Amino acid sequence: MPVQWAGLSPELLLTVDRDSGDRLCAQLERQLRDAIRTGRLQAGERLPSSRELARLLGLSRGLVQDCYAQLQAEGYLVTRVGSATRVAECAQVPESPAPPAPDPRSRLIADFRHGVPDLTSFPMADWLWATREAARAMPTSELDYGDPRGSSALREVVAGYLRRVRGAAADPARTVICSGYAQGLHLALRSLARAGVRVVAYEDPGGPDTATAAAEAAGLTAVPVPVDELGVDVRALDASGARAVIVSPAHQWPTGVVLAPDRRHALIDWTGRRDAYVIEDDYDAEFRYDREPVGTLQGLAADRVISIGTVSKSLAPALRLGWLLCPPALTTPLTDLKRIADRGSPTLDQLALAHLIESGRYDRHLRRMRSVYATRRTALLSALTQHAPAVSLSGLAAGFHAVAHLPHDTDEQTVVRQSRIRGVALYGMSACRASGATSPPQLVLGFGNVTERAIGEGIAAVADLLCGEG
Repeated sequence: MPVQWAGLSPELLLTVDRDSGDRLCAQLERQLRDAIRTGRLQAGERLPSSRELARLLGLSRGLVQDCYAQLQAEGYLVTRVGSATRVAECAQVPESPAPPAPDPRSRLIADFRHGVPDLTSFPMADWLWATREAARAMPTSELDYGDPRGSSALREVVAGYLRRVRGAAADPARTVICSGYAQGLHLALRSLARAGVRVVAYEDPGGPDTATAAAEAAGLTAVPVPVDELGVDVRALDASGARAVIVSPAHQWPTGVVLAPDRRHALIDWTGRRDAYVIEDDYDAEFRYDREPVGTLQGLAADRVISIGTVSKSLAPALRLGWLLCPPALTTPLTDLKRIADRGSPTLDQLALAHLIESGRYDRHLRRMRSVYATRRTALLSALTQHAPAVSLSGLAAGFHAVAHLPHDTDEQTVVRQSRIRGVALYGMSACRASGATSPPQLVLGFGNVTERAIGEGIAAVADLLCGEG
């Protein structure tokens, strides 16, 4: 479908060479033919008016009209009285063969993809309000290149919010706004590499692909350390030779365990003994159901913890907004790296988020989403109890994913493949393990972006597979 350009006359890049010896009309005809043949101009796309094109190229209008008339006679252009000149439909460049029709089995009953919030519940009206308020109140000076740490308004609001809600030792001067977790992790690892760190550990199970790719990009070696029912194994971490570790203490990804108090203190002691740092992924901290809130690790050791938070789970991944709470010794290096990376995140979006949080609309959205996810969690529990009682769940105290423990003799990968054929997307724990091991067989079930009805129908469709009967 061609782009329907607005305005009186869309611009078009054409050139004429008055010293070439070729007639100007012939040059113009040749360039327009080539643009249509190569697909640069699509069928149905509007051309500039003859008057406007003549003005842009410094030609007579009659010459341009003659060119258009010739191309119309050749079938490249169509002109209707009172309408613009357009590329003829029959002049469309032949397209590659259409792909085969999708297999009906690819239409999913339910997609239990993890890490995705309910996208249909994004508070669009509140976001538009916040954007309008930000644009209305924004001084023109904010349109310039600003502080690479980010808007001072958002840094003030985020720091205050994290002190109030997460128990963080947040200082706006040591807060850097970033483009989501991926950039935050990249900046953190780069800054640690500059500080002399050579090995970074990550939780296993966890996100091995993300951790290893980010570490390699920063010139570091990534090593896995095990997670048990109390969180990351600090003794194994101490033996790993790492001087940095990536952890998610509030709701470990993907097991859902909370880092035990003794482990928290042991981890902080480790940073002192090894002159090491913790990169805290403050993952899923907003959504909790069956337990008291757990404060951020950064609040206990602000000089040794880089805490990364985002609105990817609380609002939407597409916003690409997050923040780093930086230790004093790393604030300047992190700021310099952010300046080199992109000179700073988009200011208007930052100001809109500041308005959203400060107005209380962000808190209101979180309260509503806790209720939505709690309902879906209940739906998942009910569906498994009814259709697959042999499957137990863990990691349900917070967030919007759970770990399903399949019978020990079940083949995890077979369940994933066969479920997809039945129209249900499931995801194995093996992808979260550094070794890729498929035993014990487990699934990571995301329920954030799945309706209660889809949860029930999806589990019913694959119940026998989950129970090892398929």
